[in-house]
Amino acid sequence: MTIIVDILSWFFLVAGGAFCIIGMVGILRMPGMFARLHAASVTDTLGAGFIIIGLILQAGFTLVSAKLIIIMGLILLTSPVATHALAQAALHAGNRPKVAHDETGGHIAGEDESSNS
Repeated sequence: MTIIVDILSWFFLVAGGAFCIIGMVGILRMPGMFARLHAASVTDTLGAGFIIIGLILQAGFTLVSAKLIIIMGLILLTSPVATHALAQAALHAGNRPKVAHDETGGHIAGEDESSNS
């Protein structure tokens, strides 16, 4: 039974590390700020979640596991909110996404007609 838990925990730890590395490569390779933000936020949340699951499996049912679950909950709540806040701040500062074809007609959600012309 211990070997199965060890294999599962190492799988989650390696998968989490791989997602974090993929996110780093995405930050370096993506062309615009919004694409980089997307690459960082998705892989950061998933990578951290996998790493914490692997650590929980290694720790067993202890107080450390409870603390890790609280940390995972905080990461799952704060990371998407911080990403959204950064994207909204960039839009407010006038930074627009680089798109090949704009289906919205140049309108950003929450803006009226007069502010876009």
